[in-house]
Amino acid sequence: MSLILYGLKNCDTCKKALKALEGADQPVTFVDIRADADLAKKIPIWLNAAGPETLINKRSTTWRNLSETERAGDPQELLIANPTLIKRPVIETGSDTHVGWTKTVQDALL
Repeated sequence: MSLILYGLKNCDTCKKALKALEGADQPVTFVDIRADADLAKKIPIWLNAAGPETLINKRSTTWRNLSETERAGDPQELLIANPTLIKRPVIETGSDTHVGWTKTVQDALL
């Protein structure tokens, strides 16, 4: 199973996930969500798989700096305009999409 990990280069959680997956001999490709990801194509897929409550990182500084009007807007447009709002990492297995690096995600992938 080849994995694609979408995240940010400087995100500690993404680094931990990448290191753990590589350590478990999982073939994984890292894609930077700001520089290399086609968010207009990926966000609808991720929202469908995980839902906005899971995909949007409401603990982020970016979220706290948004107005109530912006927060109430279309989740797809919000995430495309603000990639740092995406809860990281997003890991695609081909058939599944996992969001975050929780114990449940680790159990599923390691």
